[in-house]
Amino acid sequence: MGMFSKKLGVDLGTVNVMIYSGGQIVLQEPAMVALTIEDERVVAVGQEARDMYGRHPEHIEVLRPLRDGVIADYEVTEAMLRYFFRKIAGGMRFRGPEVMLSVPYGVTSVEKRAVHEAAVRAGAREAHLLPEPLLAALGAGLPISTPAGNMIFNLGGGASEAAVLAMNGIVVADSVRMGGMRLDEGIINYIRRKYSLVVGEPTAESIKIQIGAAVDIGEELSMEIQGRDQVGGLPRTITVTTSEVIEAIEEPLSSIVSAAKAVLEKTPPELASDIIDRGIVLTGGGALLRGIDDYITRAVGVPAYRAEDPLVTTAVGAGRALEDLAILRRMVQGL
Repeated sequence: MGMFSKKLGVDLGTVNVMIYSGGQIVLQEPAMVALTIEDERVVAVGQEARDMYGRHPEHIEVLRPLRDGVIADYEVTEAMLRYFFRKIAGGMRFRGPEVMLSVPYGVTSVEKRAVHEAAVRAGAREAHLLPEPLLAALGAGLPISTPAGNMIFNLGGGASEAAVLAMNGIVVADSVRMGGMRLDEGIINYIRRKYSLVVGEPTAESIKIQIGAAVDIGEELSMEIQGRDQVGGLPRTITVTTSEVIEAIEEPLSSIVSAAKAVLEKTPPELASDIIDRGIVLTGGGALLRGIDDYITRAVGVPAYRAEDPLVTTAVGAGRALEDLAILRRMVQGL
């Protein structure tokens, strides 16, 4: 039987954890853990815990151990990472992998240390950390080693970050600790206000994915949803449309895009002209929202377009940084 000791690129997100190894994504699971309330014993991790969300008995709670892109519950994050590392190892004997983890730009040294320690205690032999915008740019295949400016806007579940990169480093960056989950909250609040109907986070996320859009896409999609009537307390079904979702997420979306505006305002003129020519590359799960590229283009006046596979770019970039130690060393020196 072989010994498990891989190089793993880890996108440690608020909503999902993705792990890249050997040229492919080897794990993509929700960043959720179910545990007993009394003795905090872990009963489910990842997709299994996600399936229990909103459906579990009273003695169990389902939580996200990361909030706004940083660790909110250290011990649960450690347990989650240990589970994922072992799942990738399969039947092989477990010898700690070398891992590269993404951390949001602008995190404190305490928050960085928490991520590093959680990874090592979860079984990593070595743990490296790099800012998410750098890894997302690397994963998207941007030529960040050149003197020309490249701009990335990573739209995550808990945090959104914009950065201008050149010469393997971040020249200017800004982040807001809000993302796709804030859009879900906007949908929940809108439906409660307009229809007096209470819906949960999974329903709101499903609405966003299936019929959501940032701008008018010239097509009115609709879907039936079930919720609990706020007045009578009984279940009720309504139909929600794309135009309603656009209205529901308008305010949080505007706050998220403020990060890109702030970066462009601080970008040196020489690099700004590069970005006008090259555009803004969108990564992260939020980049999958219909019309988000048009919305950002209109909001900041610079063309925006999605990376080829925006959901996995950070994990891919983390894996590539580990595979090419020369890249890693240049990035670390520039940090």
